[in-house]
Amino acid sequence: MKHFSSAPLSGHKVRIAFALAALLTAAVFSGCTSEKRAAPAAKVAAKPALTVSLVAPQTFDWSKVLPANGNVVAWQEAVIGPEISNYRITGVLVQVGDGVNKGQVLARIASDTVASELAEAQAAVAELQASASEAGDNATRSRELREKGFYSPQMNTQYQTARHTALARLAAAQARQQAAAVKMSKTTVLAPDDGVISARTATVGSLTQSGQELFRLIRGGRLEWRAEVPSADLATIKAGQVATLISPGGEAVQGRVRAVAPSVDPQTRNGLVYVDLPATKAVRAGMFARGEFELARSPALTLPQTAVVLREGFAYVFRIDGPDRVAQVKVVTGRRVGERIEIVSGLAPEARVVENGAGFLADGDLVKVVEGSLTP
Repeated sequence: MKHFSSAPLSGHKVRIAFALAALLTAAVFSGCTSEKRAAPAAKVAAKPALTVSLVAPQTFDWSKVLPANGNVVAWQEAVIGPEISNYRITGVLVQVGDGVNKGQVLARIASDTVASELAEAQAAVAELQASASEAGDNATRSRELREKGFYSPQMNTQYQTARHTALARLAAAQARQQAAAVKMSKTTVLAPDDGVISARTATVGSLTQSGQELFRLIRGGRLEWRAEVPSADLATIKAGQVATLISPGGEAVQGRVRAVAPSVDPQTRNGLVYVDLPATKAVRAGMFARGEFELARSPALTLPQTAVVLREGFAYVFRIDGPDRVAQVKVVTGRRVGERIEIVSGLAPEARVVENGAGFLADGDLVKVVEGSLTP
């Protein structure tokens, strides 16, 4: 009787069964994991990227301006120096920044030598006045006696000549006296006009020299802004137009165009525009300042600057497209006034755009709009 062993076959079947069970378990686990991953993905896709408020473009009547740069300088600066040489300065009465009036004494020069010259000239005049008086009397008597026949014509001529000579000497002495008096007046250095002292080199004890600079005076304290404007824009600027410049401290100073230069710099192709400035401490001579000229007024479609995003050198806004999605729109910007910016093209006046947080959005993002958030 034959016996067949079933042990090896049974073990093989068991291994196959285990393998099938493992594959089935892996498939079930993979399916469950995919379902679990898909569920959060669906939830993320449906979640709004940002909660936003909306704003509508608003139209304002804005000025059309021309920006420019330039230096602030003195309108006219007078150089004040001594009119007599080789005399010592005995006093300096003003300092840089002082306001002075026309005729005010700025410095004093030693006057003792000049005073002695003036006294000598006065004495010479007094002496010659006496001589001229005597010669005049002699000439008068000579003429009377000549008429009576006591003097010869030659003697009368001599007396008349002596009189004219004495008068000529007296006139020369009086001229020297006048020159000494003028020289005496030059021992005080006077302000030629009202203004502000901008520089001082005069020091007590130094000798005066011909052509030496003692002070610089900004006439009337007037300053002007010399703005450099491209030659193509010079024709748009006229005398009397308003110009506003911003001082280095951030203060706005308003002036008026006084003149436009008739020529341009051949190197820079810019022309100078001279703008009279009011008396103010915001700007000083020698400062560099930026400013703009008001040319005309025109309507401007504007948005808050927070609604405009700059990316890769271009300006964008995010317009609401549908109930809860945004569309990125490329726009062209123009003038800026305060916190608002002009939209030249790319946006319809009736559009609604994201006001804040636009920099965190991308084209097509889902957003949550705050109810009642639309503001002009």
